[in-house]
Amino acid sequence: MKNLQITEWCGHFIREQVREGDLCIDATMGNGNDTLLLSRLCGETGRVLAFDIQETALENTKKRLLSAGAPCNYTLILDSHINISHYAKPESVSCIVFNFGYLPGGDHQKATRSATSIPAMEQSLTLLKKGGLLSLCIYSGGDSGFEERNAILLWLRGLNPGKFLVIRSDYYNRPNHPPIPILVIKL
Repeated sequence: MKNLQITEWCGHFIREQVREGDLCIDATMGNGNDTLLLSRLCGETGRVLAFDIQETALENTKKRLLSAGAPCNYTLILDSHINISHYAKPESVSCIVFNFGYLPGGDHQKATRSATSIPAMEQSLTLLKKGGLLSLCIYSGGDSGFEERNAILLWLRGLNPGKFLVIRSDYYNRPNHPPIPILVIKL
């Protein structure tokens, strides 16, 4: 087995979930890696909505998608993920991806915060269709994320086990607050 980074680990399950024609959301587009993956997976007949509050993220993502020859099935949205429910209907989305923290290579002061991330995830659960997947990569440590990490984990623990399956994995022997990958499946 190869050494898996958190995005590769989550990507494995995203690939198992998303099918041609699906509607998917990248709630924290960053540099566009997940947007590209979702675009390729849902294909010409699918659709991807990607959100970020930083213009730089939209520019980086647009360049990545164009240079990779991604299908023209995406909409890049300069808006907070807290407004995610304004862009999709309930129970219409196959997969929603969140990477919590800050834009890689960006300003660490512009990071996700639990005050918006938790309401965005709450809305996401209503947007997911039955069997839908919420993929979370929780980055913490240093100058970002301990408060957000702890709040998200507490919120996840409280999800109704009759409606959602929460799978948490850990990079148990890695130093320096390794990221936490989490999958939430709507039952």
